[in-house]
Amino acid sequence: MPVNLDDPRVKRTRQLMLQSFMDLVEQKKNIYSISVRDIAAHATVNRATFYAHFEDKYAFLTCWMSDKFRKVAEMRLPAYALTGMDDLQTLIHVTFEFMARLRQYTSPGDVQFEPMFEIAIQKEIESLLLRWLCEREGSQAPVAEGMIKTTAEVISWGIFGSAMQWSRHPEQRTSEAMTRDVLAVATAVLAPIS
Repeated sequence: MPVNLDDPRVKRTRQLMLQSFMDLVEQKKNIYSISVRDIAAHATVNRATFYAHFEDKYAFLTCWMSDKFRKVAEMRLPAYALTGMDDLQTLIHVTFEFMARLRQYTSPGDVQFEPMFEIAIQKEIESLLLRWLCEREGSQAPVAEGMIKTTAEVISWGIFGSAMQWSRHPEQRTSEAMTRDVLAVATAVLAPIS
């Protein structure tokens, strides 16, 4: 039976497991070596409780990455929403900073999780952009729904992909310079629906 994600007890239990996982990561364990048993034991819940909340470790890791990105973004975008180009610039910069920090948490053994983490982060960015574009569309001339979804998808992958590539060699350009350039490209992509 699926859990009710709006139930405060469910939220607390999930947060406890997510925090327990972070504690284990910070104890210098690599992500690969942390088992469901480790997470449950550290969170003082049983494995059945873990599996009531998450299908498997991969679903847990996807949730963990989304939660981690959302919390970092909320520090700079308090409403976790975009209201204009300044917020878009902030989101881009947050993504670059986040990707640089993510490299600190992953080890060579964790490479297998990178595609899952990438999709989780990109989906968070896409969701923010889609909400913003839909809200903007309501106050402007009508634009086809498919065009709005495509625009959110293209910009989110542009932001994320640029940040991912940059994070591999951040010494080549500053995150500020990258943010400025990605914002210019995103602005151009937004032009047809503005």
